[in-house]
Amino acid sequence: MTETKKILIAIPSMDYVAAGFAGSLATLGKVGDCKVSFVCSSLVYDARNKLAAQAIKLDTDYILWLDSDMTFEPDTLIRLLKDIEDNDLDIVSGLYFRRAHPYTPVAFKKFDIVNGEAVFEHYNGELSGLHKVDGVGFGCLLMDTQVVFDVFGKYGDCFSPIAKVGEDLSFLWKARQLGYETWLDCDIKCGHIGHVVVSQGFYEVLNDGGES
Repeated sequence: MTETKKILIAIPSMDYVAAGFAGSLATLGKVGDCKVSFVCSSLVYDARNKLAAQAIKLDTDYILWLDSDMTFEPDTLIRLLKDIEDNDLDIVSGLYFRRAHPYTPVAFKKFDIVNGEAVFEHYNGELSGLHKVDGVGFGCLLMDTQVVFDVFGKYGDCFSPIAKVGEDLSFLWKARQLGYETWLDCDIKCGHIGHVVVSQGFYEVLNDGGES
């Protein structure tokens, strides 16, 4: 990672962000030339489309997507970028869990759109290591900006939802049609802020101890 990289830290949000997120962002280790951009909108896909357009206009190398209800470690960006550069990846996410029951990983082993209908298989694999998946959320995800450029060029739009699924999975489905793969690094742990901060430890306690 000797060459200076241009990275947009892209954050869609409502009118406020969680205090835990603000603390994580303040201590996030930066790499190269990093810019932080917030776009506030009640429509998440609209905010993401505007952030994607900014990344292209700024001629960035990468986009780090962060949701404003996440917590993450200071070395998160450094490790995601290392994943991409060491393994020649285009899209890689950290591991986080749903913030409400069921507290399962926000990842899908299989995801496709068949005859206009979404078909899912939730990820229930190992919670360590790097794994290829069909879909993840955009809570903590690094991607090569070329992916956004290519999706926009093919579809004329990046994040508008299709087949009644969220904007994040809609984007990744479009990217997969262009040959891009999505990876999940389960060693990069993130928290999801709800009534509690949902972490891997929280998930494992529930999984081992039942729902009582």
